Amino acid sequence: MPVRPDPFAPPLTRWGTTWRLTLCLLLSVLTWSQVADAEATHRPVVFWADLVLGAASFVVVLRRRQHPFTIALVLACFGTLSEVSSGPAALALVSLATRRELPRLVVVGAAGVAAGTAFDALVPHADESSWWLNMVFSVIVTAALVVWGMYIGSRRELLWSLRDRADQAEQQQELRVERARDLERERIAREMHDVLAHRISLISMHAGALAYRTDLPPEQVRETAALVSEKAHEALAELREVLGVLRETEPTRPQPTLVDVQELVDEAAVAGARVRLEVDVADPAAVPDRTGRTAYRVVQEALTNARKHAPGSPVTVTVSGDPGAWLHLVVRNGRNGLANPSERTGAGLGLVGMRERVQLAGGRLEVRADPGLFALEAWLPWQAGQADPAGREPRTTPGGQR
Repeated sequence: MPVRPDPFAPPLTRWGTTWRLTLCLLLSVLTWSQVADAEATHRPVVFWADLVLGAASFVVVLRRRQHPFTIALVLACFGTLSEVSSGPAALALVSLATRRELPRLVVVGAAGVAAGTAFDALVPHADESSWWLNMVFSVIVTAALVVWGMYIGSRRELLWSLRDRADQAEQQQELRVERARDLERERIAREMHDVLAHRISLISMHAGALAYRTDLPPEQVRETAALVSEKAHEALAELREVLGVLRETEPTRPQPTLVDVQELVDEAAVAGARVRLEVDVADPAAVPDRTGRTAYRVVQEALTNARKHAPGSPVTVTVSGDPGAWLHLVVRNGRNGLANPSERTGAGLGLVGMRERVQLAGGRLEVRADPGLFALEAWLPWQAGQADPAGREPRTTPGGQR
């Protein structure tokens, strides 16, 4: 009856089978050549039995992985009449030893030693070595094969466990990254809910007035229709960012914009951080809410990363731009000698969510990690669908994910 396959054994290829059988054949020829003349002269029946059992052993050994104990025991017993089977018997013993089942190894090893002793007594040898000396040599060879097989089995298990751990770590990282993206999309959806619901309610109110107020003058009707069109356009611009994003809870407070970045920096300074803010925007309040919210979250995440990975290092936040160009954010901080911040807690998920947010806003994010400086740059369109005035294309830059 077939046993459970060895989970650590690599699959056998045609080349793997070929070199194993070739090695068995060389071993069989080497051992049989020592007794072939004695068999042909004194035991012709044993001579032909040796060849027949030897040929059969090369066929039987091919099933060693399906029936490891049975095949190894049968080939060990073949040694009573066949030296040609010594090569396949050694291969079957090593294959069984890779499973490290000690009781079965003792049975097969004892059977092999007993078969070798019986063969020495049956076939007269040219040398005059005593039977106990041959038996000791057989025990040493059998023990060496068992040890070699157990070593191979241990090495296979070690390599398998390392590959399995690497695969699991890769899968877990992919799950963490995907979860971070999902959470970021949900948070964006919650932040956009207030503005989108407000615009839809305005559209509904003005459209209802047009439907039920038939006494309105034509000029007021045109003004109301234009207002409905404007609010619908604004709602569609907001909807593009949250299309396909599912949300679970309602936001609990109004969402911050670019004007609130100063408050964010002040809070960080109160907490002990050395943060300097430079704003080169004529009117921060004129920045669209969508762009301002994204800029606020980028600065917030950058300050959090700086506080987590480079505590005490000075941080510089620069905000520049105007309606004719993109809003440009730069956050720089020292690295406190850290070689790779991604090795710290977080696994880079903060930047994953930040990059996802910026891309959903139609912008791009770049990260540079030098030995003593970590810099994050983000370009955000002032209006939805606005082209980059510099004509630059997003590019992936290596360096310190956090």
